[in-house]
Amino acid sequence: MAAIGKTTLDSGWLAARSTEVHLSGTQLTTTQPPSVGPTSPWMEAVVPGTVLATLVKNKVVPDPFYGLENESIIDIADSGREYYTFWFFTTFQCKLSGTQHLDLNFRAINYSAEVYLNGHKKVLPKGMFRRHSLDVTDIVHPDGQNLLAVLVYPPDHPGSIPPEGGQGGDHEIGKDVATQYVEGWDWMCPIRDRNTGIWDEVSISVTGPVKVIDPHLVSSFYDNYKRAYLHATTELENKSTWVAECSLNIQVTTDLERNFCLVEHLQTEHLSIPAGSRVQYTFPELFFYKPNLWWPNGMGKQSLYKVSITVDVKGYGESDLWSQLFGFRKIESHIDNTTGGRLFKVNGQPIFIRGGNWILSDGLLRLSKKRYSTDIKFHADMNFNMIRCWGGGLAERPEFYHYCDIYGLLVWQEFWITGDVDGRGVPVSNPNGPLDHDLFLLCARDTVKLLRNHPSLALWVGGNEQIPPDDINKALKQDLRLHPHFESSLNKGGKFVEDSPPLLRDPSQYLDGARIYIQGSMWDGFANGKGDFTDGPYEIQNPEDFFKDDFYKYGFNPEVGSVGMPVSATIRATMPPEGWQIPLFKKVSNYYQEVPNPIWEYHKYIPYSKPGKVHDQILLYGSPKDLNDFCLKAQLVNYIQYRALLEGWTSRMWTKYTGVLIWKTQNPWTGLRGQFYDHLLDQTAGFYGCRCAAEPIHVQLNLATYLLEVVNTTSEELSDIAIEASVWDLEGTCPYYKVHEKLLVRPKTTVPIAEMKYPKSKNPKPVYFLLLKLYRMSDDRIISRNFYWLHLSGGDYKLLEPYRKKTVPLKIISQVFIKGTTNEMHMLVENTSKKPEPKSRTYRNDFATKQGDGDFNVASVHSTHDGADKKHEASWFQKISRHFTKESDGLRVAEINGSDIGVAFFLHFSVHGLKNGHKEGEDTRILPVHYSDNYFSLVPGEAMPIKISFEVPPGVTPRVTLDGWNYHGVHTVN
Repeated sequence: MAAIGKTTLDSGWLAARSTEVHLSGTQLTTTQPPSVGPTSPWMEAVVPGTVLATLVKNKVVPDPFYGLENESIIDIADSGREYYTFWFFTTFQCKLSGTQHLDLNFRAINYSAEVYLNGHKKVLPKGMFRRHSLDVTDIVHPDGQNLLAVLVYPPDHPGSIPPEGGQGGDHEIGKDVATQYVEGWDWMCPIRDRNTGIWDEVSISVTGPVKVIDPHLVSSFYDNYKRAYLHATTELENKSTWVAECSLNIQVTTDLERNFCLVEHLQTEHLSIPAGSRVQYTFPELFFYKPNLWWPNGMGKQSLYKVSITVDVKGYGESDLWSQLFGFRKIESHIDNTTGGRLFKVNGQPIFIRGGNWILSDGLLRLSKKRYSTDIKFHADMNFNMIRCWGGGLAERPEFYHYCDIYGLLVWQEFWITGDVDGRGVPVSNPNGPLDHDLFLLCARDTVKLLRNHPSLALWVGGNEQIPPDDINKALKQDLRLHPHFESSLNKGGKFVEDSPPLLRDPSQYLDGARIYIQGSMWDGFANGKGDFTDGPYEIQNPEDFFKDDFYKYGFNPEVGSVGMPVSATIRATMPPEGWQIPLFKKVSNYYQEVPNPIWEYHKYIPYSKPGKVHDQILLYGSPKDLNDFCLKAQLVNYIQYRALLEGWTSRMWTKYTGVLIWKTQNPWTGLRGQFYDHLLDQTAGFYGCRCAAEPIHVQLNLATYLLEVVNTTSEELSDIAIEASVWDLEGTCPYYKVHEKLLVRPKTTVPIAEMKYPKSKNPKPVYFLLLKLYRMSDDRIISRNFYWLHLSGGDYKLLEPYRKKTVPLKIISQVFIKGTTNEMHMLVENTSKKPEPKSRTYRNDFATKQGDGDFNVASVHSTHDGADKKHEASWFQKISRHFTKESDGLRVAEINGSDIGVAFFLHFSVHGLKNGHKEGEDTRILPVHYSDNYFSLVPGEAMPIKISFEVPPGVTPRVTLDGWNYHGVHTVN
């Protein structure tokens, strides 16, 4: 007898091109299973994944994301659909009892398929975004050994790629209900198989007579969130030939420490289900008093409850079970009268949106929980609070949403419409969307059911820069209408409306009912709200322009983008030597135009200049000598560019803007534009510029007015706080120091504090550093720290070039905590070029614990300058150790010698793996790594706590290294 529940079929798959297999599906699944061999067409398959992912894994084709290799892979437009029509084969064990039932589930395939199980044929109809569940109870083998073969067909209209490329190629892919980026975009190469394959989870599920189908969970609130109700509705299918007498149970638990859980609710209902029928059942609402609420990143904790639904059948026992992590939260939205932008509220609190656009994790759909976990944590690490799933990409998977639930990222989910492919574009595309409107709506409704229980899902949007065809749009508006309880407390006139009437219909009976549907990404409070192309721009900017009143006219910008050059190690790892050539700088009038090499151009490089508007931001630091120098200077620009973008928007929080989404946060391939981490998962400096600028409480310099500003996005008033502003020159002296004390900043406001008097003072230095610290006066704990490098108006940063020769001493105290394969390293990095300024109360960088930050605050216990350094350093790590139950390899001290006094500028940690058989030139980086900060700088006497964590591959010895603007070579610190 098989256990009740789901088993994922994610290993042991084989694949072969259909034209090379000379057996039918029936023969494949009734004879000896195929095997891999020198003369066999079969190979190990990537499932979930695509045909192209399988071909790359087996080295049948080269890596399409390396150099220009994609050009050597035949496109489906030239090969024909048969070339990418593939068989996938696996076996599985399952022994059923006489009363058990078995479903074979495909959470998604692209684009249609024939399924053969033990000689029996089933058809999976067309559509990339729909689930398929096949009842195979009568065809599984009683001995438990089952043979499964799936013949997967590509999209019906794969289209062709015009010589000039373009957005979505020839737009033919838009005739299908499929992802549209696969014909290429201005940030993406064409995907040769158009993502054909079994691209999502395959599973078998064993049930008894009655099956639980698509429960819907909704929470409602009263009395200022003191009273909450959980509403739950589920479908139940009786697969038996007799009336099933059922006990339906719903249980709500919350996790406690040490693997204990607290049962908040347990309720049982009794019902009868006629033979062979499917019914909908709504539970009586469950009452909660002051439940722990789910909050977005930066607003509070992401409290989650586990909701379990089980059904027991009289005379049988447990028949099926279902569980889901659920967050109590309410999301509201309306168009703000002041800004004209769409304003979101979570649990009654306005949230200023700072986030990014997302395409998908990987262009070959090699999707995994591990990759999703890293992707989403990276977004949370940048202090973002929203991700927009762009309409030309995916309806993202439950694993994506799971980590958004965990890390507090709100999600804007679009359906599969884009302006370029569905009515706009060059040439003008089909305005009527996909050919099969009913299929589009079927996929949309199924996607809603798949994702609707995730608290992170904030809104549905009909399309990118376009609205769906009228009949689809009308149907979506009806299907996704709000339950009255979830309509905003403000009507379109901005006036408060009365509380909604009592719930006449349970909200869990709606398809969704708890989140808004907006018809397009530039409508109804986004961009100009009317659908005109008023998002963007997508290129390098003068940093100060982001703060100016005329930079962007509208309240919420859904897309604004810029540069995204990765580090030089990534270029070397993803391109042959001819791709290591840096751009030529061609003079055009008083500007320089960058001319990239052909490989960079193929990888969609965005230049760091815009002749006629923006001088080359890399040349501000002097002409780059080689790839290393170019990429390092690009990181300096990345940091400034994206910090200024977010600080400029936040400077006008609620007075001009309600939010901004950056285009985009990452690339699904080795692209060279619009990214904060590359496809190999190494962060750019722009990542840390965003992390700095988007912190919930932030001190910043308005680059247009030179006013110091304090940003408070939280719901708490800040009082008895101070700003310390210090200017440091290239000689290591401090020509300006000022403290602004006893400040008060109200919740949800950005407040100008005072004008920076430097560099208006006499004899300002042409290049200087500015360090701002916002701290609590009661205990000197840092709330926000922000470090700028600046030049005088009309100047440049070329004086930083000779500064690279400065040898500024550093001391790095570290300890590593190991748990399994996870290494967690705590460091205290100190600029020892001179003692701290006596007047500074904040040199220790003793950071206050940030809201919702569960990490132990190492800075709260670090050493003091009292002459007993060794004793205090040991004490510091002893205190840390009490907070970890991990093995430790002891305290280490590394010193980088130097004789100069000055700023340790643009320090950058990386982690490398040492192993036997290392080849020269091989990329040694261990990726991904999570850093509490990177690309940071320290003024004389200042110390900074840094925490990093990473997984160590088998057989590898990790080494943490440090480099920086004035730190050359490799400095090993552990």
